[in-house]
Amino acid sequence: MVDVFSGRLLVGRDGRSVDPEEALQNKVVGLYFSAAWCSPCRDFTPVLCDFYTELLEETQPPAPFEVVFISSDRSAEEMAGYMHAMHGDWLALPFHDPYKHDLKKKYNITAIPKLVIVKQTGEVITDKGRKQIRDKGLSCFRNWLEGADIFQNFST
Repeated sequence: MVDVFSGRLLVGRDGRSVDPEEALQNKVVGLYFSAAWCSPCRDFTPVLCDFYTELLEETQPPAPFEVVFISSDRSAEEMAGYMHAMHGDWLALPFHDPYKHDLKKKYNITAIPKLVIVKQTGEVITDKGRKQIRDKGLSCFRNWLEGADIFQNFST
């Protein structure tokens, strides 16, 4: 994910700054394009929360998965409220970072919510993460992991 978030900081739900290189290394990453004012987003966010919690807190070892929220909220306060009220303990691009517009263009985001699952390089594994989670639940993660090639540097 160095390529995607190079030179930027992400924020945690608690507002702390996070180095994306460290936080996203060797993980399948879900780029979650969403906003508090969007009712389909508010409908899907709890589903994504449960999925994330099951993968990270209820499996041993925790699954190599992270979500990065890319906000389409109207204000930093709206984004913070949405994150505190509904989000899992995942990361976000800061509200005022103009890079969110580049990401929307790069991943062809024309409507929200959209969950784009990407490899370490930023290459898309699927842009149908939301549908796959709804249809297949946790089993879709195995397919994402196979598509991610994140453990290739550990093979002999």
